[in-house]
Amino acid sequence: MQIMEDIFINLKNKFRSGSILTKLLYINIGLFLIIRLGTIVLQLFNIDGIFFFHYLQMPSSPELLLYRPWTLITYMFTHFGFLHLLFNMLWLYWFGGLFLNFFNERQLGGLYVLGGITGGLLFMLFYNIFPFFHPASSISFLMGASASVMAIVFAVSFYRKDVEINLLLIGRIKLIYLAVFTLLIDILAITSENAGGHIAHIGGALFGILFASQFARGKDITAFMNSILDRIANIGKKKPKMKVTYHKRESDYEYNSRKQTESAELDAILDKLRRSGYESLSSTEKKKLFDASKK
Repeated sequence: MQIMEDIFINLKNKFRSGSILTKLLYINIGLFLIIRLGTIVLQLFNIDGIFFFHYLQMPSSPELLLYRPWTLITYMFTHFGFLHLLFNMLWLYWFGGLFLNFFNERQLGGLYVLGGITGGLLFMLFYNIFPFFHPASSISFLMGASASVMAIVFAVSFYRKDVEINLLLIGRIKLIYLAVFTLLIDILAITSENAGGHIAHIGGALFGILFASQFARGKDITAFMNSILDRIANIGKKKPKMKVTYHKRESDYEYNSRKQTESAELDAILDKLRRSGYESLSSTEKKKLFDASKK
């Protein structure tokens, strides 16, 4: 029991002190473990865990999304298959680290969320506009961090087109070539079995390109989302209390009386200084003498 508690405390400390990239990885992996363990527990009681799982996935139905608006955010942190999680987290770790070489952590967080939102909205748009998707438009759901990760990949690729990476069996290649090739695969797979996922990838990629092009012009389109995330992160944190001191305004009589008293005290200290030297002064008298010398 103590070992588990120590592990939990260690993970909590690493989460708090980690970068935004670390936090995104922890959130995705943590939610995956909660979902899988929760599903197992529900199955032991013959309860269908998939029903509850839909409350984290984003529906393609606009009507259902109105009742579950939070899923536009939760879907991009939700995974059920281990390999789905593994590949998304590897891409997030590699390209998130590369992103931080050119941008800051706040921009990574904002881009992750906005890229995911764009991918989710494009998924819903396709499933409700094109007749090919109409049979599944009311029963399809989206999950996974892929759209968010694609936004990060394409932001780096189009902002720094000269960046190269080392691929196994291929060697060094410009990242933008890999990004374009990935986008081409997603476009060709729009009508495949995992059409929703590929459409979301395209949405994330397009937002990443938009971010890169606007940033090159000096405009950060993630700024407003960064402010929202900052407010969320500060929820529950105690704000320092401001101490307000009120000063009563002196009358002319009070001011003149105070000045006369201070002058008399200073004269007495100077007289003592002349007669007995500096060491004869008390600490209070030394302070008054010092304060007077600064005026």
